[in-house]
Amino acid sequence: MSDIDLPEIVLEPGERERPTLKTIARLLGLAVPTVSRALSDAPDIGAKTKKRVRALANELGYRPNRAGLRLRTGKTNVIALILCTDHDVMNHTAKLINAVASALRGTSYHLIVTPYFPDESPLDPVKYVVQTGSADGVILNRIQPDDPRVAYLKQQNFPFALHGRTNTCSDAPYLDFDNAVFGKHCVDAFHRRGRKNVLIVAPPLDQNYAQHLVAGATSTASELGLDTAILPDATSDSSADLVTGALTRYLRAHPKTDAVICASAPVALAATLAIEKLDRTIGADIDVAAKEAIPLLKAFRKDILVCYEDVGETGLYLAEALIRAIDAPHLPPMQKLIAPEPL
Repeated sequence: MSDIDLPEIVLEPGERERPTLKTIARLLGLAVPTVSRALSDAPDIGAKTKKRVRALANELGYRPNRAGLRLRTGKTNVIALILCTDHDVMNHTAKLINAVASALRGTSYHLIVTPYFPDESPLDPVKYVVQTGSADGVILNRIQPDDPRVAYLKQQNFPFALHGRTNTCSDAPYLDFDNAVFGKHCVDAFHRRGRKNVLIVAPPLDQNYAQHLVAGATSTASELGLDTAILPDATSDSSADLVTGALTRYLRAHPKTDAVICASAPVALAATLAIEKLDRTIGADIDVAAKEAIPLLKAFRKDILVCYEDVGETGLYLAEALIRAIDAPHLPPMQKLIAPEPL
């Protein structure tokens, strides 16, 4: 039982299978609208009442009827996290899902993950959510400079939050990791270690964070007198085998390459395989720098230069930003740009 003072629970026959708002209201001696507003965290309901209502709802196993809720309020109390199926589930996406779900715990909102496949338009799942009314707002990543999903959501006046930035997102909620600064830090570290020829295993260049990463690395390299190149036959979204093969071919053709920037931990693992296949040693004659969301790379190879990206913080912030966009659209959008620490 909860440590909050609750009445003796005596359910009527029909309530045993599916307790309702009326069940909670009857047991607590409250009006049904009061119970509903307490569960929705309405500001005019006292904190003590909210605690008692939520405690009893949890005790009973109450779950709102989504269809009825939508008819009464026009809301679903659902947030959709829209993700491509080829994302790195081990390292990045799984942690993002967990963080968003954790942020919604204790609120009136619930999370659904809406996937789409690499051969589908990223706009399709967004249109599905909006047109079916299956959520009150969406969280997007893989943001493009002029993202058609953002244009569509603005046109539909549908709440959203972005993991990343468009070129014109001054009026949109977002959280972004400053990949330009990450690229700069990588090249700075290489320069300190005497490296001259930098290879970038970049994300697909139609995504804004890829452009930021490349710009930060190449501009810093130009200032410091280092040469840069982008791996031509694979991206950080490619399979591990494809990245390993492309890197092996490139390093054989360009043996002076002495530094590699990796946009993710799996790419760093693939780079390590390629480098060691050619009997080269990380930290001795070639350096590898990467960002990761789960501490892993230092345990794999201690000489990899690692930048940590806190995806847990990202998920918490995006959930809060989206709830604000849904419940208080008159307030300024929440926005945050995270600068990484030097390597």
